[in-house]
Amino acid sequence: MSTETQEGDDLEERVANFLRRNFPQIQMHGGSAAIQDIDRETGEVHIQLGGACSGCGISPMTIQAIKSRMVKEIPEITKVHAGTGMDGGAGGGTSPSFPGETVDDGGDDEGPQAPF
Repeated sequence: MSTETQEGDDLEERVANFLRRNFPQIQMHGGSAAIQDIDRETGEVHIQLGGACSGCGISPMTIQAIKSRMVKEIPEITKVHAGTGMDGGAGGGTSPSFPGETVDDGGDDEGPQAPF
């Protein structure tokens, strides 16, 4: 097994552990979170929330929490794409929007906090 493969497997495991460790409420409320893809070259990860998360009113806050926390806790991750499947069927990659929000991806604002 090459070193690159071992590092890649470790990265996927760390992302999975992050989801399990930080968001047990997703499962407790009937939802699920799955890794769809990890691009090790760009550091981008695609996460799909499902189950009760689809159509849930607080899923945008959950998505924002995943996005802001994962890049802080896992240095190799530079960007997180997350969706619920309710965003046009494209399988994620959309950002949640909030009333009155202006998009500024360069700031330190973490946006709304999830209720956990």
